[in-house]
Amino acid sequence: QVQLVESGGGLVQPGGSLRLSCAASGSIRSIYAMGWYRQAPGKQRELVATITSVGTTNDADSVKGRFTISSDNAKNTVYLQMSSLKREDTAVYYCRAESVLTGTRIGNYWGQGTQVTVSS
Repeated sequence: QVQLVESGGGLVQPGGSLRLSCAASGSIRSIYAMGWYRQAPGKQRELVATITSVGTTNDADSVKGRFTISSDNAKNTVYLQMSSLKREDTAVYYCRAESVLTGTRIGNYWGQGTQVTVSS
């Protein structure tokens, strides 16, 4: 069983910064990619940023230049450094691990989500 545990969400003023972390645990042999998605009230879940095990990143246009995704493969951990936060960044942020190899199984996993609220 694979578990993803997120941390770092909270309340921040517009223009502020937050850093999210997500650690994957379990009998993990490899992970192809990890990433962050978000879902605002009344909206569909959307991609924020992803990073592969070799460091290839993909960012949503709405966060380019403001958010930076990084990872520590040895710790199966992904980070999201968020700067210049805007009210429209308010959402529940979900971590995702893609193509996780455990034993002989490959699966995709989601974290439980962490709330980010940007408000004055």
